[in-house]
Amino acid sequence: GAAATIWSFYPQPAPIPPEAISKKAPSAETSEKPPPVPEQPSIAVLPFQSFSEDKKQEYFSDGMSEDLITDLSKNTDMFVIARNSSFSFKKSGVNIIEVGAALGVATVLEGSVRKAGNRIRINAQLIDAQSGGHIWAERYDRDMDDIFALQDEITEKIVAALAANLITDQEKSRQTSSVEAY
Repeated sequence: GAAATIWSFYPQPAPIPPEAISKKAPSAETSEKPPPVPEQPSIAVLPFQSFSEDKKQEYFSDGMSEDLITDLSKNTDMFVIARNSSFSFKKSGVNIIEVGAALGVATVLEGSVRKAGNRIRINAQLIDAQSGGHIWAERYDRDMDDIFALQDEITEKIVAALAANLITDQEKSRQTSSVEAY
């Protein structure tokens, strides 16, 4: 009825031909040239690893990663890789330097989730994608009384820490001690 009529007035996006959609991120083995790293702070959030056989915990881990991608994307000063691209690396033991090169980002966020009883531990690490070195890391231990409130709280803390670290690092890289530059 009315919803269909209203919907028809909004312009619909043109369909994307299947051959234009890449099934996986470019890798070192392909002849595709990786995208250049943007000038602004750039990040890929890898799916957080679940250290449990419980599928509910994997659901929580994936939700954690997705919430981080969503919240980081709200910061217009950052270039954030889309979920489908970063989730193509959903396996343990990925090489962060290769991930950074394939996705064209300067930093990668990885993490893990463990559950014991009604407690959960979340580890998050921000890694320099060119050197593989840690920029920032934090561990969060909480009760799982309200899983969404917990996810929101930890996502908010991680996003704030990442935004502060990424933007500060970019500002530092712009500074120079060269008198000629001034």
